[in-house]
Amino acid sequence: MSASKFQQQSMLTLRGSLLSLAILTFVSLTYLSLNSLHSSFSSSAQSSPAAISASGKQIIQPLRETEASAGQEESGNAKEDEEAGRSDGDDEITDLYHYPEVFKLNYAAMEENFKVYIYPDGDPKTFYQTPRKLTGKYASEGYFFQNIRESKFRTEDPDQAHLFFIPISCHKMRGKGTSYENMTIIVQNYLDGLIAKYPYWNRTLGADHFFVTCHDVGVRATEGVPFLVKNAIRAVCSPSYDVGFIPHKDVALPQILQPFALPAGGNDAENRTTLGFWAGHRNSRIRVILARVWENDTELDISNNRISRATGHLVYQKRFYKTKFCICPGGSQVNSARITDSIHYGCVPVILSNYYDLPFNDIIDWNKFAVVLKEKDVYQLKQILKDIPHEKFLELNKNVAKVQKHFQWNSPPVKYDAFHMVMYDLWLRRHVIRY
Repeated sequence: MSASKFQQQSMLTLRGSLLSLAILTFVSLTYLSLNSLHSSFSSSAQSSPAAISASGKQIIQPLRETEASAGQEESGNAKEDEEAGRSDGDDEITDLYHYPEVFKLNYAAMEENFKVYIYPDGDPKTFYQTPRKLTGKYASEGYFFQNIRESKFRTEDPDQAHLFFIPISCHKMRGKGTSYENMTIIVQNYLDGLIAKYPYWNRTLGADHFFVTCHDVGVRATEGVPFLVKNAIRAVCSPSYDVGFIPHKDVALPQILQPFALPAGGNDAENRTTLGFWAGHRNSRIRVILARVWENDTELDISNNRISRATGHLVYQKRFYKTKFCICPGGSQVNSARITDSIHYGCVPVILSNYYDLPFNDIIDWNKFAVVLKEKDVYQLKQILKDIPHEKFLELNKNVAKVQKHFQWNSPPVKYDAFHMVMYDLWLRRHVIRY
């Protein structure tokens, strides 16, 4: 036999041996696997509530009585919690809010935890601690001064406080005939005294401090104290972010003229036959343009001056009841009390201001109950309003009534009113960097 044939026979013999070994190994592993599987089925039938019957079908064993009753109790509690959640103001929290559920949770946390320390310094008979009055264009400042003392947010312990209130009233200064220059000096001296006496300002350079002032007087009085304006939270009625207002730090205070002369309106679209209404002084560029362009229009009720009382009792206020859209141009500042007048009387407000950070803008969606325009839109104002579909107007009119509670001051304050909304905005700004 040649050497080549011998090598071929050897290779065939080796291959056959390897194949036989592989077959034997496969059979052995299969037997062991089946045997192991049979053992696991037997053990699980004894120890598990889910067993395998002789026919191979799974049998679910019933829960023990204690497990069943526990499950029923848990299900009942969950149902009760769900029902309690629905009754706990859910009907008040609608899609008018940017994030309804987040707002509800944060609001509850604020009510439970938020604490504010009011510096006790300053004579209430001069410019500190108490409001001058609760009426007129400065009413929002007065109500806040009063409400903060009536609320549960006040703490006498500064170590518990999230924020510190600087209780100086520029409105009271104005009432005593103080000049703007002297106002600035008074504010500066009062703040210097607080910084020298207490350690709290220096912990954050004032980032957890706030002051409240309405209309232009307080803005002009505090502008001369740069580190106060830069560091502290400003709650102001004229939140124009082209002249120093910082939206993520400061708070827009709604300017509300209370008491209202007539009851609230709303959900009354069928009574509103006038397309648009405005009457007032021409004390700003946008008001001058508004009066010049639309004063003689037959569909827009635009008056060059305020309506004289001689024309009848509460004629101005009654116009709000008859109008679909109430025009709210900025005056000496970007804000206008006509916005909250419109909301109270159920008239859809038409915001006509540039750079206006609207009150509670980070909480509620103004586009769902108002028409927000730029000043340049004044020339197309009538067409813009006429182009709004009737269904959209009905929705806006309905939603205006829903937000009225947020633009109303009360004494003592009530849930979701203007005071609580301002406090909520402050609560959102409580997280500060401690240097």
